[in-house]
Amino acid sequence: MLQLRNITKHFADRAIFDNIDWHVRPTDKIGLCGENGAGKTTLLKLLAGRYEYDGGAVQAAKGTTFGYLPQEGLNHTGSSLFEEVRSALAELLALEQELGCLEKRISTNHQQADMDRYAEAQELFKQRGGYEMEAEIGKILKGLGFSEDDWGKPCAHFSGGWQMRIALAKLLLQRPTLLLLDEPTNHLDLPAREWLEAYLISYPHAVILVSHDRYFLDRVVSRIVEIWNGKLTEYPGNYSRYLIERERRVAELQAAKARQDEEIAKTEAFINKFRFNANKAALVQSRVKQLEKVERIIAPPARKRIYFRFPDPPKGGRTAVELHAAAQHYGELKVLDEINLSVEKGERIALVGANGAGKSTLMRMLSGVELPLHGKRVEGHNLHLAYFAQDQARTLDGDKSVLEQISAAAPFDMVPRLRDILGTFLFSGDDVHKRVKVLSGGERNRLALAMLLLRPANLLLLDEPTNHLDLQSKAVLLDSLKHYKGTLVFVSHDRYFVDKLATRVIEVGDGRATSHLGNYADFLRAKERGGDLSHSRQRVEQRDGDSRESEPAADKDERRRDHAVRKDAQRAEKKRQKELEQLEATIERKESEQAALEQLMADPALYQDAARWRTTSAAYETIKDELTALYTRWEELQLAETG
Repeated sequence: MLQLRNITKHFADRAIFDNIDWHVRPTDKIGLCGENGAGKTTLLKLLAGRYEYDGGAVQAAKGTTFGYLPQEGLNHTGSSLFEEVRSALAELLALEQELGCLEKRISTNHQQADMDRYAEAQELFKQRGGYEMEAEIGKILKGLGFSEDDWGKPCAHFSGGWQMRIALAKLLLQRPTLLLLDEPTNHLDLPAREWLEAYLISYPHAVILVSHDRYFLDRVVSRIVEIWNGKLTEYPGNYSRYLIERERRVAELQAAKARQDEEIAKTEAFINKFRFNANKAALVQSRVKQLEKVERIIAPPARKRIYFRFPDPPKGGRTAVELHAAAQHYGELKVLDEINLSVEKGERIALVGANGAGKSTLMRMLSGVELPLHGKRVEGHNLHLAYFAQDQARTLDGDKSVLEQISAAAPFDMVPRLRDILGTFLFSGDDVHKRVKVLSGGERNRLALAMLLLRPANLLLLDEPTNHLDLQSKAVLLDSLKHYKGTLVFVSHDRYFVDKLATRVIEVGDGRATSHLGNYADFLRAKERGGDLSHSRQRVEQRDGDSRESEPAADKDERRRDHAVRKDAQRAEKKRQKELEQLEATIERKESEQAALEQLMADPALYQDAARWRTTSAAYETIKDELTALYTRWEELQLAETG
């Protein structure tokens, strides 16, 4: 379908792509992965024709059509939502207009040519789905979260996130043979993500996408292409399999590189030793030519394993915060009505629901930033809360640098780790010296989140903390929140994040807040048992003939097996977390002992006492070996969770 041959692309003196070859097949579902700045967006723009390449060739099969969704810069004005989306079907609309004109001509003048063309155009209109056009538009708009009340609204009334949905709706209607999506899940709530996931799984043509939603990648793609050092490396399977295979491949490459470096060092040592020995001149020249022919192995660096832990929270009561018959109305709009909610100590509660359902309003009421119009909010004993709002970045000082801003907010014992923490939130190198006022909106949000998570609190309220984070940063944040010893209420549109973290899910919508024990997968099953088929997973099962009605016994058995597997996984994860905590405490103790011995060994007086020096030196070597083993086990446990 599409081939890239020896493609090169430079920005200034930096090579983004270096003679890459790549083949895309007609029904491929491909996820692009790589560090920030590796070239994922650049590759999509090259394929979409938005960027010119410096060398090589792109060959596309005849009839290939391209559809590209960028991350930003989308703005639709001048027409209603329905008309704007409908305009994507320009060819069908032209056919519809031609049919109307032909009908008028035929009604007054029965020309055979007009009748023949009418029959041909009518058949073409039918084949291309013209008679289902309005229904298809409605289905896609509903799936992406637009209500019928929105259809007649001017596009200019919709915010940036909804503008992206408009562009996505137009693309899906056009059904290009190569769909290029750059962060399509940005600004989508969970129901819209699930709908898009199901749509793309059944999409009949090729899809290449970039996404920071791990669950979305796992469900949609069947191949991962990693961009690193100007090259593309393919991994069959989804994102979870890619993580495992990449670790294995990088380990093999690093081992091969170590062997090659050793051979090269031996050869260079031979050359240097006998360079001026006339009797060895032929051998030296042979080794020089041998070195010139060696193709040096370049191994991707092992990903740095970053982790941080929250300060221990102050002790609080059994209940963190409660709402009693709480309601919030804005004029005639009733957002929340008669909400009774108790947040218990140690819970990790996820608020889910469509955009505009009232999740952020509920978070503001829990935080005390916004008092309920009716009812009351009651704080638990010794409550210390930290609240991250979607507009948290407004509290930052624009004249401070990133490092100055976070240093001012950090407890003293966290200061040595601030650069690592900033790296977790995608601030590295000279980025830490940028003034806050020159940061993008996403960068300011990441900095505000990093600052908030350093404060000792026994209740964290996080409204969409995963926005603007890449996959690795989400993994670090997820691991840290799992180890957090306080209480957590959060909103996230990342299914994997919610699944791994939540112990209770509260569905917000229609003025109510309905509680479900368990994570998001448990919540979906509870909805299904209640007959709610509004989620994409159930729609996909019915489409494929796997609904409970058709195979009740098999379905029950499968759900029992899934439940047993899930319980086993939860027990294993609990055991892993416990070992991790014990391991980290041991590592911290051993590192302190090692530091004390290093300080002792730096004292010249130690070397005056030979017996004492031997004892100290032996103790140091023992601790060093113990730490090596502890670090290895810690990495194994971290990798076990990643896989």
